[in-house]
Amino acid sequence: MPDRQPVEGPLVLVGCGRLGSAILEGWLLSQTVAASDLIILTPSQKPAAEAARGRGARVNPPLEVLAEAKVIVLAVKPALWRDVMTPLLPFLGDQAVILSVMAGVTAPTLAEGIGGWPIVRVMPTTGVSRGRGVASVWSADDRARALGRALFQRTAETVDLADEALMDAATAVAGSGAAYFYAFTEALARAGEAAGLDAGTADVLARATLRSAAESMGDDPLDALIGRIASPGGSTRAGLEAMARDGRLTAMLNDTVAAAVRRNREMGA
Repeated sequence: MPDRQPVEGPLVLVGCGRLGSAILEGWLLSQTVAASDLIILTPSQKPAAEAARGRGARVNPPLEVLAEAKVIVLAVKPALWRDVMTPLLPFLGDQAVILSVMAGVTAPTLAEGIGGWPIVRVMPTTGVSRGRGVASVWSADDRARALGRALFQRTAETVDLADEALMDAATAVAGSGAAYFYAFTEALARAGEAAGLDAGTADVLARATLRSAAESMGDDPLDALIGRIASPGGSTRAGLEAMARDGRLTAMLNDTVAAAVRRNREMGA
């Protein structure tokens, strides 16, 4: 079981947009970080930041307080990170670790713009807000990698990547993957409607099926899970064969992930 002791701060969250807010909510829900150890830097008022302030977090304090920070979490848009970090750098202490949750921005690029602080990259999903996320972790520095895992292991299924070059693929599969499942569910509902169901019934059935499948999956092999439902010669098997005909399912998903990988790299550049 993961260590239940909070990660000691001070910890600085730079940016409190959709992903930053999800991370913040997950930390407080799981008690990964004590609210009193949090420093939140955000250019606009955010509900998650205000809720954390009510529990003792500091929001937009004088930058001098950054001198004692142990972790700086960069949760801003990739195009903005240089402008955001430049005024913060003179206040950071030697002990700080830079943790980036920005898609596409590599550790060498960060090091070029920031300097010699240890860097860990983490790509979490917004499910961390409920303690049900996924997070990929990479760092060349052992201490930074351990901090990255400690900050997300209570709120996410966490995997270590052997090479930073794999981060874009991990982001395309996990970071973007929930949207793919939602798109599939929407398409399934519309297919049910085309087969004669009314739109409301088709939506309920498709959504409930996605939830049921996720809750039933466990850690069993995926082909075994398919086999429990798809009997030889049955209707489910017929549907699967139509889905996979001429390799179109595999080709579609290869194209989907490749497009997301390309866009991650474009954003980083």
